[in-house]
Amino acid sequence: MKALVTRLDSFGDVLLAGPAVRAVAARADTVTLLCGPHGAPAARLLPGVDEVLVWDSPWTGFQPPEVSRAEIDAVVDAVDAVDADSALILTSFHQSPLPTALLLRLAGVRFIAADSEDHPGSLLDVRHHRAPHAHEVEAALDLAEAAGFPRADDGRLRVLPPPATGALTGLGEGEYVVVHPGASVPARAWSPDRCAQAVRELTAAGRRVVVTGGAGERDLTAYVAGDRAVDLGGRTGAAELAGVLAGAACAVTGNTGPAHLAAAVGTPVVSLFAPVVPAERWRPYGVPYVLLGDQDAPCAGTRARRCPVPGHPCLDTVTALDVVAAVDKLVEVT
Repeated sequence: MKALVTRLDSFGDVLLAGPAVRAVAARADTVTLLCGPHGAPAARLLPGVDEVLVWDSPWTGFQPPEVSRAEIDAVVDAVDAVDADSALILTSFHQSPLPTALLLRLAGVRFIAADSEDHPGSLLDVRHHRAPHAHEVEAALDLAEAAGFPRADDGRLRVLPPPATGALTGLGEGEYVVVHPGASVPARAWSPDRCAQAVRELTAAGRRVVVTGGAGERDLTAYVAGDRAVDLGGRTGAAELAGVLAGAACAVTGNTGPAHLAAAVGTPVVSLFAPVVPAERWRPYGVPYVLLGDQDAPCAGTRARRCPVPGHPCLDTVTALDVVAAVDKLVEVT
């Protein structure tokens, strides 16, 4: 049997799909993962994935492209070439799977399963209803089981073994904590000043700190690292970042992809979690974690990309010393 799994969102979303992908892979001969460009680096890290198809969907993402007949035809042709017998459409609780289901039907996919509150007509063979407060990982696993792909293992996040990264983090220099200050959504990021204060307090407490960030975040990571931490801004791809996180005693980050990547390599997470989305659905999964941030702040549940409350109080009321205490707690536990 050839199976297709779709998750058209971000890097972190694709990582959270990993346990469901493994459930499908345990029953299928091959698994193709259809994802968006931001999720592609994560897709290539997932065990059980044989092929990755990348398509920038006009109904997902923060800057979706215009609808193009040529692009629609191209993705339908690409999916048709996979010749999938079954497909699992993974979406967040607020998304409809039906546009994707229509494309898969046009591509000739014979069996399609998805969570859907809307009437699917002939687009779905399994119309599943997700539990109202389920974590994204659990919701995807529940859907997979309803589609005939029961859990194949413990259901934790996993990635392929990452490369050695001692040359980046300081081989032989001892234990370290990762601080990742950036986020793809500004409302979910702790302020640069608070991050820099945390680095100063962590190093003053005797901890070695490594600061990570993407190619577009070099100025941010340089500011946060200062002259006290190792600055890896722009120096790691997805696999290298997994290696850096795997070697860390703990990771300090917002609700963003690296939080889930840390969980996927078994590293505890201090989660600076803005409540614009529910923590019950998006918190670090399967590892020890400490959740910081006011989960009852006025922005709760708004899905805002930029903080709608002056001063960003849900996160900036968290202090550097709060982070030090949370790191201490997690490192002692592990």
